Amino acid sequence: MPKEMTSKERMLTAFRNQQPDRVPVSPDISNMIPAKLTGKPFWEIYLDGDPPLWKAYVEAVKYYRIDGWQYGGYLGRLIDSTKALKPTDKTDERKFRNVVISKSRDAITVRTYCTTPKGKLWSDTIFFRDQPPWTTRKYFKDFEKDFDHLQYFYPDPSDRSGEAYWIMANSMGDMGTTGLAVGLPGFQDLFGLIDGGLEEICRLYLKKRDLIEEYRKMFHEYAVSYLERGLQIHPEFVLVGASGLLTLQSPAVFDNLSLPTLKEITRMAKEADVPTHLHSCGRERYVVEKAAQETDLSSIEPLEPPPGGDCDLADIKRLYGKKIALKGNIQTTRLLMASPDEVERMAKWCIDAAGEGGGYVLSTGDQVGRDTPDENLFRLVEFGRKYGKYPLRKSS
Repeated sequence: MPKEMTSKERMLTAFRNQQPDRVPVSPDISNMIPAKLTGKPFWEIYLDGDPPLWKAYVEAVKYYRIDGWQYGGYLGRLIDSTKALKPTDKTDERKFRNVVISKSRDAITVRTYCTTPKGKLWSDTIFFRDQPPWTTRKYFKDFEKDFDHLQYFYPDPSDRSGEAYWIMANSMGDMGTTGLAVGLPGFQDLFGLIDGGLEEICRLYLKKRDLIEEYRKMFHEYAVSYLERGLQIHPEFVLVGASGLLTLQSPAVFDNLSLPTLKEITRMAKEADVPTHLHSCGRERYVVEKAAQETDLSSIEPLEPPPGGDCDLADIKRLYGKKIALKGNIQTTRLLMASPDEVERMAKWCIDAAGEGGGYVLSTGDQVGRDTPDENLFRLVEFGRKYGKYPLRKSS
C-alpha cells in the first residue's frame, strides 16, 4: 500500500497536475474564518497584526485538519517578531504613518500617509470589528498628477531577503504549502490604487492609454525582477494573485494588460521547476482557456460556478485537465446555508467531475463566509478524505 503523503506533498503533487494519495481538501478559509477563530475583533488581526492573519490561518488549518494552502508569502526581513511580519528592504523609499481619524464600537477608520521622494499621498481604510477591512479612499486621487509617485510602489527587489517567506512556510510545515505571491498588472490592481473606482480606471484606459501602458511596463518589469529574486530562495510554489481578473476588466483588457506578464512569470517558474498557481475569483473560464493554451501555468483556482462565476468544472476538466491542474468550484453561498448532507453531495460531485487522474484540489469558489457552520467544514474535510482516495471508486 502506498505511503500516506503529508499535506504539503499532497498539495504540491496536485498543483503539478499529478496524482497524490488522495484528492487534497483545502477550502479557502484564508481570511474571515481564521480571524473569527481568534475570538478577537478583526481589527486586531488586520490593523495591529496581533496575531497576523497568516498565523491565524495556520491555527485554522490545525483546527479543521485541512490540507493547508498559504497564499501570502513574500520577500522581506522581519522587523517585529512579536506581531505582524513587516517586510522591509533598503530600496523602498516609501514611509508610512497611520492616524486614527474615527473610532466607534464597530469600526476604526485609519488614514495612512505614504511619503515618497515626490511628496505625500494618503488613503483611508475602515477596520471593522467582525469583517475584513475596506479601503474607501485610495492613494492616487489624480492618477495623472500623482503618476510620479508610482515608481516608488515598485522598488528594486534585488536585495530582499527570503526571511519573511520562510518564517511563514516553516510555521506551516508539513500541514500544507506556502506560495510566494506575485501580482499581475490590470484593472484588478489599479482598483486598489486609484480613487474613483472602476469608472475612473476605464476613463484612463480609454483616454490616457500611454499612461496606462507606462504603468503596465513598470509593473511587468517589477514582477519579473521580483520573481527573479524570489526563485533564488526556491519557494514551494508561486502564487499569482489577481482577484477579480475578469470581474473588473474585459477579456480584451486582460489580453492587453495582464496576459503578457502571466506568460513571462510562468515561463520563468517552469524553467526553475517551481509550480505556479493563479487565483482569480469571479468569471474565469476565459482565463483558464488562455492559461492552458498560451502560458506555462501549473494550476488555477477558484473556478466559481454560476451565478458568481462561469465555470463548469466537469467541462473544464475534460477540455483542459491534461494541461492544467484545477482547484475549487464549491459555491461558498451554498456552503454557508447547506446542511452537512448537502455539503457531502457537493463534494462528491466535484470529485467525480475533476478528481480522475489527479490534478484536482477539492476547494471552494473563493472565500468561505464568516458564518459558515463548523459542521459543514468538518463534513467537507471528512468526506473528501474518505471519498477522494486514489484510485477513485465512484459511488452512485
